[in-house]
Amino acid sequence: MKMMNNTDRSRIKRAPKRGHYDKDTIYKVLDASQICHIGFIHQNRPVVIPTIFGRSGDKLFIHGATVSRLIVELEKGIDISLSVAHVDGLVLARSAFHHSMNYRSVVLFGKARLVEEQKKNEALKVISDHLIPGRWEEVRAPNKKELKATKVLEIAIDEASAKIRTGGPIDDNEDYELDIWAGVIPFKTQILSAIDDEQLKTGIAVPKSVENYLSK
Repeated sequence: MKMMNNTDRSRIKRAPKRGHYDKDTIYKVLDASQICHIGFIHQNRPVVIPTIFGRSGDKLFIHGATVSRLIVELEKGIDISLSVAHVDGLVLARSAFHHSMNYRSVVLFGKARLVEEQKKNEALKVISDHLIPGRWEEVRAPNKKELKATKVLEIAIDEASAKIRTGGPIDDNEDYELDIWAGVIPFKTQILSAIDDEQLKTGIAVPKSVENYLSK
């Protein structure tokens, strides 16, 4: 089992038994996410910005306009924190205090680095494949103007931790005698049918990438 290089800042303090530091668990939580939140300091103030991403091996890739605040600040090599989270259910206890959620989350610490021009297309494909595999091959590739207006950053996954809660409520012993319903309301992400663009040309069928995505 391959483990992360953790320090005190990435070790789980609250409910440490729910912490996971192996790469397999951390990657599974990251790969199940469509969006991440990146925290950094901008003009001496904390900022958190959501963005899409993709993972290839031990690296995450993000992209944005060359003039965006997120890209401009991160390419300086400043310290950042990146997080993803999934809510898997509401945990309803017998007491208000012990209500909780079942969840999967990852927090990552590190720095971003600008991807070289000759590797930019490859990195953008990683992001595209993360969202919907196979779509990159079906569409027009970015042109020179679009690539010039876009920067891609990579973030090494060196220090990260996952925190996961599963199961039912944990009540105080005396509260189990109360006549109060307790249990879990599970959550499930539902993928709906694709909707044709209003300006789609007649006779164009749903592509393979979409069919495969809908069949998950």
